[in-house]
Amino acid sequence: MKKNDIILIAITLVVALACFIGTRIWQKSNTDEDAVAVVTIDGDIYGEFPLSEDIVERIEFPDGSFNVLTVSEGYADVTEASCPDQICVHHNHIRYSGESIVCLPNKLVVEVKGGEDNGIDGSTY
Repeated sequence: MKKNDIILIAITLVVALACFIGTRIWQKSNTDEDAVAVVTIDGDIYGEFPLSEDIVERIEFPDGSFNVLTVSEGYADVTEASCPDQICVHHNHIRYSGESIVCLPNKLVVEVKGGEDNGIDGSTY
């Protein structure tokens, strides 16, 4: 390896680390104490569950299928489901506004939405 190769690798690592840290800071600044997990089934709102409370909700469907939504410690997660692929169960928990968990066989969507809108989409200097 030449000296320029090492410099290029070092610069690439520094930029990647800066992007990672910037993303984490941005995510933390977008958390909201009033955030809720909004559950929709086939496009209709089933319920809104505050992330600040610990809740276990079993959502049953007319065909006998079900999903279990668990909200605890500021996270929402689908912990059980009757669907065959279990993708919604294996999905990581969600807590930031805009994140979602989808169960296609049951047409269930869990999405985190923040509290009040502060009216600012972005700012530049």
